[in-house]
Amino acid sequence: QVQLVESGGGLVQAGGSLRLSCAASGRTFSGYNMGWFRQAPGKEREFVAVIRWSGGSTYYADSVKGRFTISRDNAKNTVYLQMNSLKPEDTAVYYCVADRNSYGSRMGNYWGQGTQVTVSS
Repeated sequence: QVQLVESGGGLVQAGGSLRLSCAASGRTFSGYNMGWFRQAPGKEREFVAVIRWSGGSTYYADSVKGRFTISRDNAKNTVYLQMNSLKPEDTAVYYCVADRNSYGSRMGNYWGQGTQVTVSS
């Protein structure tokens, strides 16, 4: 129903910024909650951010609150994650997720393949 492709990852120095994009396809994209998860080497996958289908509210993990901003443009079928003040501990593969019902850490209906973000010290 939904296909997701992430882009925008790369190498950045600590304190720098990156913007990730998630291009989605599907007839009912606007009806899905959209989010971002990440998985660092040797760690379990963790929730990062989510935005409701309406775009009217967002929620962030404490570790990124105040530094990351999630947004969506339903007309372009795209979700973004603006990452500022990046830290080495932000290094991970970042995954885009879409879920028709869940909102937050239990999302998981559809997943992208991930994009690597590396933050150097």
